[in-house]
Amino acid sequence: MAEASKMASDVQEAEEQQPPSQKIQIFPTITNVISPFWREKYEREAKRYWDIFYKRHQDRFFKDRHYLDKEWGHHFSGSVGKVILEVGCGAGNTIFPLLATYPDVFIYACDFSPRAVNLVKMHKDFKESQVSAFVCDLTVDDLSKQISTSSVDIVTMIFVLSAVAPEKMPLVLQNIRKVLKPNGYVLFRDYATGDLAQERFTSKDQKISENFYVRGDGTRAFYFSNMFLTSLFEENGFVIEELGLCCKQVENRLRELVMNRRWIQAVFRLSDDVNSSSSMEASLKKEFPGQEYIQPKVEESKVMGLVDNSEVDISESVAVDMFGISPSNDNEIIEVNVRGSNYKIKVLSKEYQHTCKSTGLMLWESARLMAYVLAGNPTIVAGKRVLELGCGCAGICSMIAAGSADLVVATDGDTNALDLLTQNITSNTKPPFLSKLITKRLEWGNRDHIEAIKEINHRGFDVIIGTDVTYIPEAILPLFATAKELISSKGDQEPAALILCHVLRRVDEPSILSAAFKFGFRHVDQWPAGTPNNPSNSIISSWFSDNVSEYIPSAALNIMYFLTE
Repeated sequence: MAEASKMASDVQEAEEQQPPSQKIQIFPTITNVISPFWREKYEREAKRYWDIFYKRHQDRFFKDRHYLDKEWGHHFSGSVGKVILEVGCGAGNTIFPLLATYPDVFIYACDFSPRAVNLVKMHKDFKESQVSAFVCDLTVDDLSKQISTSSVDIVTMIFVLSAVAPEKMPLVLQNIRKVLKPNGYVLFRDYATGDLAQERFTSKDQKISENFYVRGDGTRAFYFSNMFLTSLFEENGFVIEELGLCCKQVENRLRELVMNRRWIQAVFRLSDDVNSSSSMEASLKKEFPGQEYIQPKVEESKVMGLVDNSEVDISESVAVDMFGISPSNDNEIIEVNVRGSNYKIKVLSKEYQHTCKSTGLMLWESARLMAYVLAGNPTIVAGKRVLELGCGCAGICSMIAAGSADLVVATDGDTNALDLLTQNITSNTKPPFLSKLITKRLEWGNRDHIEAIKEINHRGFDVIIGTDVTYIPEAILPLFATAKELISSKGDQEPAALILCHVLRRVDEPSILSAAFKFGFRHVDQWPAGTPNNPSNSIISSWFSDNVSEYIPSAALNIMYFLTE
């Protein structure tokens, strides 16, 4: 208890005495809204993310929409030879059920994912005499270059407009207006506010803007309210024919999940009378500010209510992707070669890394560099007790150290990272080295975790290694406080060392050095600069050969070497 109080006091004292320094803020402070950099990246690379989506899911994500005839059959039937435009055709889950029921229609099918369009063209029922499929970004490309103006009877927009940034949705509707016949219809179905997927997004840092989120794979989803949707269409020259909120519970018994799905289903008609609908909307907003509404001109019999017998478009087997639940194939294997030794490391797939809160589920470049250093210089850890702080799921530094050290304890505070770490160590490390390598959970400053590690090695560690553990300002003092608690007070042959390898991100070098000094660490060497007073006599430089450049994954990497006072 006294030790815990002393440790807390040391951290508090260091915080109070540490002089203010200019922080290098490469990454913004985490909020519940993603940074402008990522927001612009998702917009700029939307086509690529959806191409990857269709590469992964092919035609398995959405079910074939056999409900189209039941819901909107009266729009498709009637005169022979109706022309339909399917916007965001995906793999053809709308197109081919329509052709099977109405073989006389002709369908234009567009999507901005080339892979999706190829899936349509490779479908067994695809015929050029019935379907014209082409790549088109409706926020940029002119539809009238592919389709004659005022020639389309019906536009289907099913789970597609939600993938467009809300500020660009008017561009899509104006594009559609060019090719839609007067009094032509838009048949619409898409995600509604309050859907389970949106509720799960709110607990993560995946919000782009109001009701607009990015999924783990980089694709985006907007959740419509009645008010937003009606305003959007009315302001772009459409009137409401039908509008309703659909609700359904989807149960996945295998995963023991009950998913509450919500979507909006609507029919809009192209009209030249834009002013009347806009004025109606304005008056409704004044009377009912902030509330959803249904256009009162619509007859009650045409407005759908809450329903629980509607068909759900998303296939149950892959719907978990939409709800933030990790599917079994979220991980990928990467091969790492360190001085001729090959390691197969399981990490979080790249398509999920950018929205994952944990930094420990990937392999950082600093770990690659330190692995190379340790493999080429086993004397750094030979016969010593080694602790790795924040090693993440890869653990390649700890695995290499186990080849010559007496004991290696690999730690991280993230339980998911530790689970992957255990798998990677087991699959890449063989006896007798496996018996020398222990994994433990360690949150810096956590007294119980620290004591559990001291039980493994009560004499302290001769070498402590940390790769990319200096990126969070609030964690710097607990990092050095924990290292001070666990480092050996007197090495068996030489002073105990703390080695940090990192790219300076949100914490600058003076802040790191100040925190180190507060907890009794002396900065004796640095790479690539060498020691300040004698660059030619650098400890770290001796670890590298003349052709070091071919092993350095990033020129921004630094190594700092500390000894205990």
